[in-house]
Amino acid sequence: MTEALEDTKIKNRWIIVVGAIMIQLALGAIYAWSAFTSPLQGIDADIVSEFAFSSTQTQAIFSAGLATFAIFTIIGGRLQKKYGPRNIALLGGVLLGSGYLLGGLVGNNFPLKLLGIGIIGGAGIGLAYVVPLAVGLKWFPDKKGLVSGLAVAGFGFGAFIWILLANPPPILGFEGLITRQSGTFAFTIANVDRCFQIYGILFFIIVVLGSLVMINPPAGWKPEGWEPNNSGGSSDSDVVHIKDLTPKEMLKTRQFYLLWLMFCIGALAGLMVIGNIQNFARDPNEGFMGHGFSVDDAANFAVIGAAICLPILNGIGRIAWGQISDKIGRRHAIISMCLFQAAMMGVFFFTTFNPFVFFIVAAMIGFNFGGNFALFPAATSDSFGTENVGLNYGYVFTSYGVGGIAGPILAGVVQDTGMSFTVAFYTAMGLCLLAAFLAFIFNPRVKYGK
Repeated sequence: MTEALEDTKIKNRWIIVVGAIMIQLALGAIYAWSAFTSPLQGIDADIVSEFAFSSTQTQAIFSAGLATFAIFTIIGGRLQKKYGPRNIALLGGVLLGSGYLLGGLVGNNFPLKLLGIGIIGGAGIGLAYVVPLAVGLKWFPDKKGLVSGLAVAGFGFGAFIWILLANPPPILGFEGLITRQSGTFAFTIANVDRCFQIYGILFFIIVVLGSLVMINPPAGWKPEGWEPNNSGGSSDSDVVHIKDLTPKEMLKTRQFYLLWLMFCIGALAGLMVIGNIQNFARDPNEGFMGHGFSVDDAANFAVIGAAICLPILNGIGRIAWGQISDKIGRRHAIISMCLFQAAMMGVFFFTTFNPFVFFIVAAMIGFNFGGNFALFPAATSDSFGTENVGLNYGYVFTSYGVGGIAGPILAGVVQDTGMSFTVAFYTAMGLCLLAAFLAFIFNPRVKYGK
């Protein structure tokens, strides 16, 4: 079956990118969870939910999804190599769609919501996530950064789309699938669950359609006219490794641990700030209110920065940094991205005197944060080869799981203990500078066994 699939003719390799973006658009659902937190728990006397979930319960669903997502990237990488990428992408779509459908059929039963959306849905995202990257990198050895960026850009844009469709910010002036009701409950079980059901069907259809072209190129295939650079040219983005390494071999290299640490730091620093942008903007002393803006203005500025500027530039940054890395090399791109992010973290505390400056810097933080997801899969392929890149990147991607847990927790500690937001922002800046140093000493050329 797998051999037959891989023998299927792809007349234009760019169709792979279209399929990859479709898959990732659906997978971006996990970052649209903020659209469901208020409808599931209610946030004040005017916004009451029939679910009445606690904040801890809604975050538990999100955390379960992130954890399952990270674990199943490794499982997906292993399975797609054995059973073929199309089959595993299909399986991921089935799980993601059925998880949301289940979540939309169980009402206010929290354990089943957790199981369906968090665990089953997260497993589907993890299985399918590595497939577009692994297949795309094999079809585009000459444009690894660009194709990685395009593939994962769908993930960032998908989150923005699903938020707007489900529960757009009130400032935008229109309602999504989850409409507010009049009467005792602003959000009813039937209304919210209908959105989960619609999303389950949409996710299933989109991933299945995208998976149809997830087919590896024939063995030994390369783009016409392209020759790999064995001599170490001006860029490290077209490195040819000595051999394609297995995960066991990769774990014995210095390069793996440097990549893992850099990705972890980028995720931790970015999420530490991203998760607190709205809290910072609404802070009565350090946010907009501390500069004379009203409570309503502060809330609106926070929503625009966190729900619009940041996620849009997150998607654009994935494409831009990927393409930049093809021009200047992966290592130089990671150094540049980390230094740029450090600068943005350092000045962000001083942006609430003007909302437009705030929006620009928030967007740039999202721009740089998105770059991680284009640069590190391409760097993994550069150093360890494309043959096992789906599985190898799954191991590298575990760093994001660690950073994704540690970053928001550290930011929460800063807020709960009453420390200034400068502590979080300057900590993030220092971490980005450390990541830039690690990138400086990183040598992408692996000579395994030599």
